[in-house]
Amino acid sequence: MNFVSRYLFAAHRHAVWAALNDVRVLRAVIPGCEEIHWTSAVTLDLKIKVSLGFVHPVFSGELLLSNVLPAERYTLSGRGRGPLGLAQGAADIHLADAADGTLLSFSADGKADGGVMRIGKALIGRSAQKVIDGFFESIGREMGAIVTAAPAA
Repeated sequence: MNFVSRYLFAAHRHAVWAALNDVRVLRAVIPGCEEIHWTSAVTLDLKIKVSLGFVHPVFSGELLLSNVLPAERYTLSGRGRGPLGLAQGAADIHLADAADGTLLSFSADGKADGGVMRIGKALIGRSAQKVIDGFFESIGREMGAIVTAAPAA
């Protein structure tokens, strides 16, 4: 499953970067986040209860930041295991100055196995895109900044 989105934050790029890396903000905005904490300068451990329609599995996993260029970009990759199987993915996040604040570009690829796939790829895709959109909108609310979807490049 592939996802591509762009969002305009009415905030300075450094403020957006700080929010994306603040575990207090992340815990508040990740739906179902039960815990998240830095385990090194580039890794986070987390536990998330995911809503996949009528099923709500809890996934535990690790996120790794790579290709980090502070306040500009990073790649976030992770794996989570839960009662329905394994989910994994990677996302590239790019920040750029824009006339009205910061343009965040997001592209991700994810996959799952086992029971997660039996729920249905279409349901998971719809749920994931809603979670992605809500995540970035919630980051903006936590920052006190308006976030709007930006047209595709």
